[in-house]
Amino acid sequence: MFLFYDIADEFSEVGKYRVAKVFKICKKYLKHFQKSVFRGNLTPSKQIKLAEELKKVIDEKIDFICIVRVENSGFFDETILGNQKKEVESIFI
Repeated sequence: MFLFYDIADEFSEVGKYRVAKVFKICKKYLKHFQKSVFRGNLTPSKQIKLAEELKKVIDEKIDFICIVRVENSGFFDETILGNQKKEVESIFI
């Protein structure tokens, strides 16, 4: 599983708070890989808990979180939290 995020207004006080909270929640469930990218294995129930915690912190109108669950070499599942208008291209072929 991979998780990456883009939290808006990271330079404002409110934005900094959200970025720090999102980072802390992600680190609780996954391994920090690079900047706003995390990876690891989660059970479906832990993935639901992760998403629920994140939804309580983000501003769904302007923040973006993508959770990519790799099922096997030919299939992956993507969950988007927040602003779905951002263009997300598949990084897996």
